[in-house]
Amino acid sequence: MATPGERVVRRPQGLGGEPDGSGACLSPQHHLERRETQEQAPGQLAMLRKSQEFFQTCDAEGKGFIARRDLQNNPGQEDAGEQVARLQEEKVYQFRGDEDLGNMDQDEEADQFQRLMDKLGAQKVLEDEDDVKQLWLQLKKDEPHLLSNFEDFLTRIISQLQEAHEEKIELERALKRKIAAYDEEIQHLYEEMEQQIKSEREQFLLKDTERFQARSQELEKKLIAKEQELERLNQKQKRLEGQCTALHNDKHETTAENTKLKLTNQELARELERTARELQDAQQQLEILQQEACKLQQEKELEVYRVTESLQREKSGLLKQLDFLRCMWGTSQKPQGKEQTPSG
Repeated sequence: MATPGERVVRRPQGLGGEPDGSGACLSPQHHLERRETQEQAPGQLAMLRKSQEFFQTCDAEGKGFIARRDLQNNPGQEDAGEQVARLQEEKVYQFRGDEDLGNMDQDEEADQFQRLMDKLGAQKVLEDEDDVKQLWLQLKKDEPHLLSNFEDFLTRIISQLQEAHEEKIELERALKRKIAAYDEEIQHLYEEMEQQIKSEREQFLLKDTERFQARSQELEKKLIAKEQELERLNQKQKRLEGQCTALHNDKHETTAENTKLKLTNQELARELERTARELQDAQQQLEILQQEACKLQQEKELEVYRVTESLQREKSGLLKQLDFLRCMWGTSQKPQGKEQTPSG
């Protein structure tokens, strides 16, 4: 199917109203009319034959119609300009028109052709009228009796082109309406998406605040537990150091006691070393917890500062409004006081 703005004309029909190649049966009256037409208009038959040859040349694909692109570019065949030139060169001289028409001035013929084109509205659908003009002038000069048929042919072609042009405009309008509706739908979806993102962000901030508070409480509990464990290890270290000191003071006792004390001392030394390592690990963990607690405290202080600053701004705004209301109240009371003074 031809696209809007390309369709030109369908395959020309044969004489007597029978579509070319249809094979439909004709009544005797139709055969009689066809015979009379063949006897009375041999020039018209020649013109129709040439039109059919021209159509078959352009309609190489057998679509049943020719489009503007078929006239402009027809691979493997003569283009429209060459075809028109060939039709102009192959003249048929069966009938001669009125000699007065052949003597018409070229300017008058051009004006007459232009009026015909203006009447048909060809300027809107035909980009180049030169080939049509040359064929029209040639027919007017050599085959004036076929000129009306050619003008009817032009009328049908231009009418179909105009219809195709209007269909194209209507399709473009419908496309613009669809694009506008699509843009509106996209905008609506975009607004819904923004609202959903905003809601999800608020929920995330709320959950993040709750998670932050829970984490803060958990770190505080761990910090207290580690501090208690550190205090317990310190006490144990002091006790072990006291025991070691006592054992060293009693080393001059009996050999058995000395050996026993030595073994006990070694065991206590190992336990002390192990306790020292545990104490060091506990101190490192305590430092980490202290850093986390310090960071948490800084975040709390920053949040408190932000809230305090916001409340301070609100308080300042309220104080300004209160001062303004007081001024307004004082201003409204002064005239009343002046009015009450004379009466007193």
